Amino acid sequence: MPSTNPTPLDPSGQLEISVLSSFSDIEADEWDTVVPPDDPFCTHAFLSCLEASGSACAETGWMSAPVVVREAGGGRLLAAAPAYVKSHSYGEYIFDWGWAQASERARIPYYPKVLCAVPFTPATGRRLLVHPSLSNDLLEPALMSGLRHLADAARASGVHLLFVSEAEHDRIPAHDAHYIPRLTRQFHWTNNQYTSFDDWTSNFRAKCRKETRRERRRVAELGATLHVLRGDEILPAHWGALEEFYRSTCDRKWGEAYLHPEFFSLAPDMLGDMAIALVAEVDGDFVAGALAFHRGAHLYGRYWGCRAGFESLHFEICYHRPIELCIEHGWTRFEAGAQGNHKLRRGLMPSATWSAHWLRHQGLAKAVRQAVLDEALVTTEEMAVLHGHGPFRRDTADLSDSPC
Repeated sequence: MPSTNPTPLDPSGQLEISVLSSFSDIEADEWDTVVPPDDPFCTHAFLSCLEASGSACAETGWMSAPVVVREAGGGRLLAAAPAYVKSHSYGEYIFDWGWAQASERARIPYYPKVLCAVPFTPATGRRLLVHPSLSNDLLEPALMSGLRHLADAARASGVHLLFVSEAEHDRIPAHDAHYIPRLTRQFHWTNNQYTSFDDWTSNFRAKCRKETRRERRRVAELGATLHVLRGDEILPAHWGALEEFYRSTCDRKWGEAYLHPEFFSLAPDMLGDMAIALVAEVDGDFVAGALAFHRGAHLYGRYWGCRAGFESLHFEICYHRPIELCIEHGWTRFEAGAQGNHKLRRGLMPSATWSAHWLRHQGLAKAVRQAVLDEALVTTEEMAVLHGHGPFRRDTADLSDSPC
């Protein structure tokens, strides 16, 4: 299974490819040299916080197995991939339960499997992390070789790369035609050089602008004060409230809280300024809040919760204020997590998300390849329809079934 011993997978002899047993086996400063500047989740701090807190570890079915590529002889780090050996499909947000069930019915073991992804985090980003000064042409195939070697060592049914970047979606099948690309969708916001929130919503139809203003007034109508806190400004009391909100939402909707309590204890020291808390307060009590993450030019909304009676603050805390933050700071992209057609009417538009899958069993791979082709046709049609029902003004359109 995971080993720190270099594996001679590169026939040129110029590279040393290793599978580590833990993210603690590599220094943070070294790992982060290959992480894109806009990605908070592939950073050593975030991945280590998940591991050290017991949220993503062998005991929870996420056995850490990061793949690293170095110069021969143990030289500098050239590339890396956040990888895990998994015994289930929970916490992934690219759902393969149907594949697993079909596989088991055919008496083909589906678990363990190798996953290249960020646990519990449906955010798009590079998964094959290559130093920005170096070529993808050699190093991405080297990482993929390392993932295949890990799959062989673990006797895994396949390798799955989730929420890959658009560029990786194009390159991965070119590196290895056995990988099956899969199209899914989310709702994302892109900054078109807006000067203010009003400048942005000036592109909305009148009815949608009115609804947005009404939602934003709910903070004052409920007598709440909204605080936007970052890094050291997020005090232990705030972290405690955020954990409470997170667990209450999991109890009501998700069913399982993937983040262990220790995550919220370690986060203040480990995550630093990447963490942004949006907390609503009434008479000294925290009544609602959301935890977001920022790095570079991108902002990602992640966890939300509230006390009874304050559910209507969701739109302000999870969508309107984060978008306003992006406009104020010139950040270019906001992702608010998985699912949720209600995001459309708040101006987050349908966006393609991608994954790539290699399956060892040829019969299963053939069936999955056809299934994702059929799925992509439906997803593409859905995105086209949804685009027509956003909040934005159109010169000619039938607005009778508009979401606003």
